Amino acid sequence: MPCTHSQTIQFLKRGEVVTLNNVPPTRTLLEVLREDLGLTGTKEGCGEGDCGACTVVLGEAVGESDNLTFKAVNSCIRMAHSVHGLALWTVEDLSPGNQGKATSQHPAQEAMVQCHASQCGFCTPGFVMSLFGMYQNHVLQGQPITRELAQTELSGNLCRCTGYRPILDAAQQMAGLPTVRLDHSTITRQLAKIQPQTSDSNSSYRLPNTLAELLAARTAQPKAQLVAGCTDVGLWVTKMHKQFDAVIDVTRVAELRRIEQRGGDWVIGAAATLQDAFAALLQSWPELKTFAARFAGLPVRNSGTLGGNVANGSPIGDSMPLLIALKSRIVLASLRGEREMPLEDFYTGYRQNLLAADEVVAFIKVPTATSSLLRAYKISKRYDDDISAVCLVLNLTLDDGVVSDISIGAGGVAATPVRARQTEAALRGQPWTLASVQAAMQTLRAEFEPISDMRASSSYRREVLGNLLQRFWLESQGEQHIKLEAFKLEALT
Repeated sequence: MPCTHSQTIQFLKRGEVVTLNNVPPTRTLLEVLREDLGLTGTKEGCGEGDCGACTVVLGEAVGESDNLTFKAVNSCIRMAHSVHGLALWTVEDLSPGNQGKATSQHPAQEAMVQCHASQCGFCTPGFVMSLFGMYQNHVLQGQPITRELAQTELSGNLCRCTGYRPILDAAQQMAGLPTVRLDHSTITRQLAKIQPQTSDSNSSYRLPNTLAELLAARTAQPKAQLVAGCTDVGLWVTKMHKQFDAVIDVTRVAELRRIEQRGGDWVIGAAATLQDAFAALLQSWPELKTFAARFAGLPVRNSGTLGGNVANGSPIGDSMPLLIALKSRIVLASLRGEREMPLEDFYTGYRQNLLAADEVVAFIKVPTATSSLLRAYKISKRYDDDISAVCLVLNLTLDDGVVSDISIGAGGVAATPVRARQTEAALRGQPWTLASVQAAMQTLRAEFEPISDMRASSSYRREVLGNLLQRFWLESQGEQHIKLEAFKLEALT
């Protein structure tokens, strides 16, 4: 049955509830801002979440308290319906004059002015919004903004004038300016007045709040497009011009947003954001810090979900090689019950998997037992905010210098994310020596048949696979100055 139910979106902006009627399910937040509301401060750059010119900040109430979370996100690939019931800030909202203050500039804006950080100006609104998110999450929490933190959290914003130095200066200067605070109590009270979206079998955009509601919606509308952050499906809309009659958004399902340790596993709900999921994994594997930051820019990690990345199953998705190397299992759920399997067994072909029409990806279980050595490598043309040409993750356990166990996940080298079982077999039981590693390098290069595309040639990918295994061995011997992370960006004095 076609979806005919007209839906209304309501969100909080400038202290008032904005109500929009009859919004199509695949209309983006950027389109609503610029075309429906006339808020043209938010810019359209790439239309795919790569440049950050469209960055806005979303606020969400936490439980029954007056606390709010603040997340900078890309509005160009964010479906408008997904912000129902949230607070939204765009660059037009930041002047304290819009918040009952006498001064004219928010610290995020004033610091940009003082540091001469705007050049052509097109990217400036996006940078300002990322700085605003940083201000809420760090400055107002009494946390210093280091050069490293500023560089990491601004990695999703690109400046075509190459003006990063003064923008990083501005990030650090915000804390020294007069403080501007939001009234959390008022905002949370206003958000509480917004009712959840009604959801029935004729709804074009369903935003269920419980797992039971989600599974019922999935059964009722098996052909509806599932979204979980929309950082990939959003590109289908903006670049491939796809339209969907029905969308089911999993990001409000309470059970799927949870992350907890249970029975020796990290149990990560499919609707947990990439940022939150990596924060949990870093508790067990702090060595993943750089890999997590390079996965994507912060606005993408704030919207995208681990479950969405896994369910999408792109052969160049970075989370799957990591999860495979960590021997993770995936839990699928439907009204019929749950079933569980190793993640690498979930994929059957290019963007194909074992998910039935009435099922959803519900949880990812990651064993918390730490290995003696874990390394995750991402090879891409740009260091930040880019898609991998090759991703390789190695999880090694040694016993008296002998490989007692090893698991290797790889991306960008086959039609699906894969486990390098032949290479694992070649190393298991062998002494962890350069000779053993060099023999395994040849096995790894021969194990897959990668394609040539715009990111890399087949021969390059094969060569890099072997080189990364050698790099892993060198790092296991204490070599540190063979990676870019060893070099620190220092502030100019």
